[in-house]
Amino acid sequence: MDNPFKHINQPIREVPPELKSKVMSDIAMAKLIMDLAALFSYNFSHVIESVVSKRDKKNQNE
Repeated sequence: MDNPFKHINQPIREVPPELKSKVMSDIAMAKLIMDLAALFSYNFSHVIESVVSKRDKKNQNE
């Protein structure tokens, strides 16, 4: 088995364009999923909070 630490001080090689585009596409998809998850999780908490506060105000007025 080859020792990977022997390759640390060697010059960096260029990545094949197909691999680079695949990795960048995967990163973009992961970022999109994280943004959507953050958007929906924030909205759900906001909706629940507003419903509870409106119920509390309604119950106090009665």
